[in-house]
Amino acid sequence: MAAPPASAAPRAPPPPPAAGDGADRPPAKSEAAGEERSNADALDRLLPPVGTGRSPRKRTTSQCKSEPPLLRTSKRTIYTAGRPPWYNEHGTQSKEAFAIGLGGGSASGKTTVARMIIEALDVPWVVLLSMDSFYKVLTRQQQEQAALNNYNFDHPDAFDFDLIVSTLQKLKQGKSVKVPVYDFTTHSRKKDWKTLYGANVIIFEGIMAFADKALLELLDMKVFVDTDSDIRLVRRLRRDISERGRDIAGVIKQYNKFVKPAFDQYIQPTMRLADIVVPRGSGNAVAIDLIVQHVHSQLEERELSVRAALASAHQCHPLPRTLSVLKSTPQVRGMHTIIRDKETSRDEFIFYSKRLMRLLIEHALSFLPFQDCVVQTPQGQDYAGKCYAGKQITGVSILRAGETMEPALRAVCKDVRIGTILIQTNQLTGEPELHYLRLPKDISDDHVILMDCTVSTGAAAMMAVRVLLDHDVPEDKIFLLSLLMAEMGVHSVAYAFPRVRIITTAVDKRVNDLFRIIPGIGNFGDRYFGTDAAPDGSDEEEAASMS
Repeated sequence: MAAPPASAAPRAPPPPPAAGDGADRPPAKSEAAGEERSNADALDRLLPPVGTGRSPRKRTTSQCKSEPPLLRTSKRTIYTAGRPPWYNEHGTQSKEAFAIGLGGGSASGKTTVARMIIEALDVPWVVLLSMDSFYKVLTRQQQEQAALNNYNFDHPDAFDFDLIVSTLQKLKQGKSVKVPVYDFTTHSRKKDWKTLYGANVIIFEGIMAFADKALLELLDMKVFVDTDSDIRLVRRLRRDISERGRDIAGVIKQYNKFVKPAFDQYIQPTMRLADIVVPRGSGNAVAIDLIVQHVHSQLEERELSVRAALASAHQCHPLPRTLSVLKSTPQVRGMHTIIRDKETSRDEFIFYSKRLMRLLIEHALSFLPFQDCVVQTPQGQDYAGKCYAGKQITGVSILRAGETMEPALRAVCKDVRIGTILIQTNQLTGEPELHYLRLPKDISDDHVILMDCTVSTGAAAMMAVRVLLDHDVPEDKIFLLSLLMAEMGVHSVAYAFPRVRIITTAVDKRVNDLFRIIPGIGNFGDRYFGTDAAPDGSDEEEAASMS
């Protein structure tokens, strides 16, 4: 259904041209840089003024990467809100991420429209995926043609649709994906690919977004950005002259030879496949509002309440076989007595907590796989021993209390790699939210020791395990370590992830209405770092406020 044309409100000065519309070409030699700037300035006057026509939002969302997700606009940098649970109490994804496809001609403003949708959506964690990342690597002969502007980058055969489809499928399933970084100068993919993760909404934009049947089936909403051909040509001239050092004659030659015929043959016919057509691109505020409203209605159907489900499930069952509790020797019980005592000073609390952490880490390492090996002693005799049978050990701490266990892990595991995950509770919904993660490369090959000092309901621990699974870490290679756990948290994690090994120094019976472990240890992070307690006195690190 096409949206009716909407009259534009008074607009601000034109924003920079949309990046990623159509194919990049190798820069041609310019006769004079000053002449190019003059040509670009002259072309600026041909572009109609466009803008969003809406007041700025207080909070919006953006692209998500393995680094802190942000979106840079022409006026500001926007950080995302936390990502709420994308899985149910069983630990599995209930519904796939919502995928929007943005198609249209080269320089039609698809990327600008995509960023306007992101700003207007105001929902946690949106991933923007550009088709320009998926150009095929050219052969030497094709590179020579491209250098002479004789290679057609606007043909469907120029794109790796198999990789596009597999990448979008994984993103919809909540998985982490690696996206190629295409070098338009050498027409090859760079060695380091970028990582995308955490998609509640996926916006996929490109000139051939609707040109593949398998790709179309993955798109929940299809939007065609329809911009006048003269405007698109002016934008392309402006971009190629000012940003890519080309002359007007070369750009026009390329446009007439490849770009315009490709639009007429492959792109414009796909307009009939679109659910919504956006005339005038970013200048059509009504159409963009319509898109945003529809996405919001779809996301409401995907809302989940995980913590409430955990609080009422799996109770009164025997503790799972995947749980291992450090033997309660007089020494261990004595250290628990000290750190549980509310009168214990901060120095003593830190000292005895570190001792328990070291014992816990040593105990956990005994569950790693070992194989027989023979070494020769200095006396020239063989010794039949054991050696670690895995590739590498990686520690991942759930901030902030989990990072206090990192020194103990480093002390017993030489050259261990460390990752971090920040999970906080939304004070309005009571649900855990993922705010930040940084994981080592190729973590899927490692045994992962996941560290958090206390686990009550298990909501944060479940989210952290789900993140690792989304990064292809096998479930049976994940070890959840905690100084103190409640039975509820043990059951929740074990039920959702029955092959995760759960290791702790003690398990307490109850959790009160404030999700506080009883008898418990208090708020571990506040006692360890010397910060003030949370208003509700919660001892669960997943409920701590962000510092």
